Amino acid sequence: MCECFSCRQAEGWRLILGYFGVILMLLGGIILLPLLVLPAYPDEGGQAVFFILPGCGAVLGGYLLALLIRGRPRGRLRKHQDAVIVVGAWLLAITLCAIPFLLTGNYNFTQAVFECTSGWSTTGLSVVEVEAAPRIFLMYRSVMLFFGGVGLVLVMLSVLSDSYGMRLYSAEGHADRLLPNLASSARTILAIYAGYILAGTVLYSIFGMDWFDALNHSIAALSTGGFSTRAASIGYYDSPAIELVTVLLMLLGCTNFLAHLYLIRGRLKNFFGYCEVRFCLFATAFVSPLLAGLLLTGGLSDTLPRALRDGLFQTVSALTTTGFQSIPGFAGFPGAALLVLILLQLIGGGTGSTAGGIKQFRIYILYKDLIWTLRDKFSHRRVVHDDAIRRPDGLQQVGTRTRGEVAGFVLLYLAVFALGSFILSCYGYPLAESMFEFSSALGTVGLSAGITAFDAPAGVLWTETAGMLLGRLEIYVVLLAAVRAAGDLKNGAAALAGQLKGRMRR
Repeated sequence: MCECFSCRQAEGWRLILGYFGVILMLLGGIILLPLLVLPAYPDEGGQAVFFILPGCGAVLGGYLLALLIRGRPRGRLRKHQDAVIVVGAWLLAITLCAIPFLLTGNYNFTQAVFECTSGWSTTGLSVVEVEAAPRIFLMYRSVMLFFGGVGLVLVMLSVLSDSYGMRLYSAEGHADRLLPNLASSARTILAIYAGYILAGTVLYSIFGMDWFDALNHSIAALSTGGFSTRAASIGYYDSPAIELVTVLLMLLGCTNFLAHLYLIRGRLKNFFGYCEVRFCLFATAFVSPLLAGLLLTGGLSDTLPRALRDGLFQTVSALTTTGFQSIPGFAGFPGAALLVLILLQLIGGGTGSTAGGIKQFRIYILYKDLIWTLRDKFSHRRVVHDDAIRRPDGLQQVGTRTRGEVAGFVLLYLAVFALGSFILSCYGYPLAESMFEFSSALGTVGLSAGITAFDAPAGVLWTETAGMLLGRLEIYVVLLAAVRAAGDLKNGAAALAGQLKGRMRR
């Protein structure tokens, strides 16, 4: 076998094409899934062609791509090519899934890509008029939330055992392996996810939702996605019971999947001892009454019980990056209340969960780093301290390198947040609302101050689209993929130029 640089590079890209073939076939199946609602809504049969054409085309294209590399030598992933696969898979998913929206003729390319990015990133910002949209398209959005929540790579690994699986699994943002076997871990996560959705659907139905709304809202709540079948979101139902079920699902959705395994097994001490779970519960208990007071004094809630109810719901919705609403909207919101929600949206949910944001784990590390630094300054220099945090499976030591990586990521995240907010404000929107809107996009939240709309400027939608993708894939993966792809293209072009010069000399 040839071991020259160009050959090794070609082998690596053959492996990448093989992954893309598998992903294409999976995407084809995902696009076809909404057709399952047609027996319940036969009057929407005319919409089926919008899904059949791209769905079947993706399955066929993926199969042919897999055939092209069958029998070829198995390539080896080079440095950061796992990031290329992950980012490429997500871009492929977003672009391909935009086709049904485009085929309707009701959406342009920008709007279709925006909606699909919002779905796959589990953000929930939308340009679709949900009250008038066909149910098959509403279900399609929820399907994207489902698979975007668990991750496209995780779904692929649940059916494909692969030696490079752990690299792809980690690159997509999954921090924990639940079981020794990665494929079994992926299937376990999907089973937990599906079980919660089924339970949520049943509870929603008991409390008055029809089955279609119940299923869609259960998926949207657990995936921390926030797409609703109602323009008024959860506020449409004005039901404390429905809001309570939604709060529970949102909290479950923003919790690390490894912690879920301990919860299901009844190991409550491990679950509630986990630093992120404690952080989330403390933040909810502290911020909810604060936000309730701001809603009450701002005249947005007329009674104390209503203010406490809305304060709890919107705190959990923002912190878990879900984006459901129990109040009419956020345009003209008091500045103090907007600031509280912006901070919650930036913090986000748990690592290895369906939620976005900086992640509670990193915020907790920054908090502990401050405490440890102050402790060390006042302690005798010969005293040795054990710097550790509690995870579901035990204590984890936190070294200087981890602290530096966390601080670096938070700084980069805030820089992207500042840039996106600046761009939105350049379109004439108030700074507070621009910051709120972009923190919602970057944190994959979905709450809107009224900037995101069907007729929003294309530049605004593309800025938010970039924010949603960067937020879901946590920035570094996108940067690594871009650098790796650019480097491979440059090296490939140089190798091709060298070969052409050699032939000319002959």
